[in-house]
Amino acid sequence: MKILVIGDPHGKLPKRIPKKVDLILITGDIGKADLARKKFFENIKRKSGGLPEKEYSPKQEKELYMEIYNSTLKVLKSLSKFAPVYSILGNVGVLTDVQVKKEREKLGINLPYIRPEIANIKNFHLVRNSIRNIGGLRVGFLEHFNDMSWIKEFKEKDKDAIKTARKQTIKAKKILKWFDYVDILVCHAPPYGVLDKVNFPGIPKDWKGKHAGSKVILDYIKKKQPRYVFCGHIHEGKGKKKIGKTIVYNVGSMGDFVLLDIK
Repeated sequence: MKILVIGDPHGKLPKRIPKKVDLILITGDIGKADLARKKFFENIKRKSGGLPEKEYSPKQEKELYMEIYNSTLKVLKSLSKFAPVYSILGNVGVLTDVQVKKEREKLGINLPYIRPEIANIKNFHLVRNSIRNIGGLRVGFLEHFNDMSWIKEFKEKDKDAIKTARKQTIKAKKILKWFDYVDILVCHAPPYGVLDKVNFPGIPKDWKGKHAGSKVILDYIKKKQPRYVFCGHIHEGKGKKKIGKTIVYNVGSMGDFVLLDIK
């Protein structure tokens, strides 16, 4: 089976889609999120300087949302013409209808619902923390979560963030335990210490060189040894490494991909 694995697209497609592909896998973060990213790091700097988070106007919030919305649909509609496409969720939001409704009410503006649009795309499957048997391969799809290892590594002090990460870490452990063995694990974050070192322009100085991967995923790989793990999230970590018998690919982002023939 020829499998095209696409790293976090962020609204950008590979320059060339290989012909005769049987399956396309995406590691999350489908849509372009330049505005969301700018907002995130701007508030990180404000927080470190003891300042409150910057509030965006409803118009700015809508621009941020629509950037992700339009680019997500464009990527998925384009890719689904080539082969069946399966993707997880990354940390760039593809909001549920409930979440969109809350945003509409909070901001007092009209925002289109994205999940129904995604559901209507033929040949595309958004998979959330479950297993699919595809062409004789057992494929586990683990969506993005905040691992407690990230909280400790980056010395997060926000109590709500810590509480959320603790819950998500427990949930992820349960999901992977239920997965048991899979031939392929598709996840957003890399395993801790493997292709996960943060080192891109614009980050806070005390982030540079730290590991942003997941210890939960690392422990799972060591115990269950899936044949392949495909991840993204830390774009500068793009590459290939082995953990025991498992081949780990950080597939990268914005047009990066790997093409494998897996039997």
